Amino acid sequence: MRAAAGEGDHQAAPFPWSAAMHAGLCLLRLPAKDFWAMTPRELQAALGGLRPRAAMPERAGLEALMGAFPDRTASSE
Repeated sequence: MRAAAGEGDHQAAPFPWSAAMHAGLCLLRLPAKDFWAMTPRELQAALGGLRPRAAMPERAGLEALMGAFPDRTASSE
């Protein structure tokens, strides 16, 4: 019953306050009272973290692109 009681070796990572404060106060230039009134979810939304992520090509698609557009080598310049 240790797992049910919340005991174990798992520790949650501490909240990244330095990064959150830098993003909210420096990058977004929020007034301090507005920053501290936000929930973490609101800050994430303001930073664009809730936008759908762009689709990434699968391995086969990446290889096809690499074949179609190879990098230049020093000998081909």
